[in-house]
Amino acid sequence: MTSKERFDLTVNHRQPDRVVVDLGSTGVTGIHVLAVENLRKFYGLEYKPVRVIEPYQMLGELDHELIEAMGIDVVGAWGRNNMFGIYNHEPLMEITTNWGQQVLVPQGFRTTKDEKGDMLVYPEGDTSVSPSGRMPRYGYFFDAVIRQEPIVEEQLNVEDNLEEFGLITKQDLDFWTEATQKVRATGKAVIAGLGGTALGDIALVPGIQLKHPKGIRDVAEWYMSTVMRPGYIKAVFERQTEIALENFRHLHAAIGDNLDVAFLCGTDFGTQDSTFCAPEQFDDLWLPFYRKINDWVHSHTHWKTFKHSCGAVETFMSRFIDAGFDIINPVQVSARGMNPGHLKKTYGKDLVFWGGGIDTQKTLPYGTPEDVREEVLRLCGIFAPGGGFVFNTVHNIQANVPVGNIAAMVDAIREFNGA
Repeated sequence: MTSKERFDLTVNHRQPDRVVVDLGSTGVTGIHVLAVENLRKFYGLEYKPVRVIEPYQMLGELDHELIEAMGIDVVGAWGRNNMFGIYNHEPLMEITTNWGQQVLVPQGFRTTKDEKGDMLVYPEGDTSVSPSGRMPRYGYFFDAVIRQEPIVEEQLNVEDNLEEFGLITKQDLDFWTEATQKVRATGKAVIAGLGGTALGDIALVPGIQLKHPKGIRDVAEWYMSTVMRPGYIKAVFERQTEIALENFRHLHAAIGDNLDVAFLCGTDFGTQDSTFCAPEQFDDLWLPFYRKINDWVHSHTHWKTFKHSCGAVETFMSRFIDAGFDIINPVQVSARGMNPGHLKKTYGKDLVFWGGGIDTQKTLPYGTPEDVREEVLRLCGIFAPGGGFVFNTVHNIQANVPVGNIAAMVDAIREFNGA
């Protein structure tokens, strides 16, 4: 059975020949560049600088050799520009990170260092404007630099919070067509976060790709605005939805079945112990717009829709289903109420659990290889029966996770699969 065949069975809640594995396909299922380099060494692959595929979190690209070595079934198609608005493809250049690793970044990637040794990155690579990301001297990824201007209520304009959500250009459409064709040719399942189609993600990426961001750009201010300015937020969502549907019409006409999964939204609704809003607020503010986009996708395409939300979101699972999402990620099994057995029994016939394969807060970074093995086997035993489970960690694998633990995770998946 091919990766694509077992994936199709899995996402349609049928039992595949083995558990489908995703490591590295998206900005929420990825691996840090340092961990990627360590994995290449572990598997005896030739040294080469790792390409930074997502610079905000410093996630590394997994090439064909590593994909095969780790038994991965899903590959991501990445957009033309990265999260800082910089063309994200060749030609590439080498830079040295704060921790001394040589990595590859696009030539438009421009950084400086401040007096503390922090690395600063600039929107569209333009160092004449204020930086939009900061990597602390001893850090391993960037934090967003909040550049919100003082808010004047009567001057709030919906269009100011839609600068990242424009109608797709021919250049981007041609790029997505080629990118999805290339990934489809690998024989793997294909996922993509199609730019300008995500709903409600401004809070997560507060204009870091924009030289002069307007509107609400502070994460805290955005979440407060869902209570203080619900009319404004609804107007933003309404316009986002219009743009998303128009873009999807063009994208589907161009890429068709070269895509299996559309990553629609990365807005987090949960903390470790609770949720950011009441379920009733979700019903009023988000659900109608999610449902409209999901309904269009399901009526016009064969794509599955992917919703990311960290945290204790068990009380939202039925609402994600009602909104039409097919897939939930990262399945944070360490959060309150996120009992794996309960999730599978209660929601497993309707939602595909993409993640939840091992805890990345404690077990993977701090456990022993045997701890890792036992947890992977236990969680696969809960989530895998009957399909509806794509193995991934609970969010991205971070920089200093012991490579032996990552390898133990991969070996445990193989053991579960009977390999």
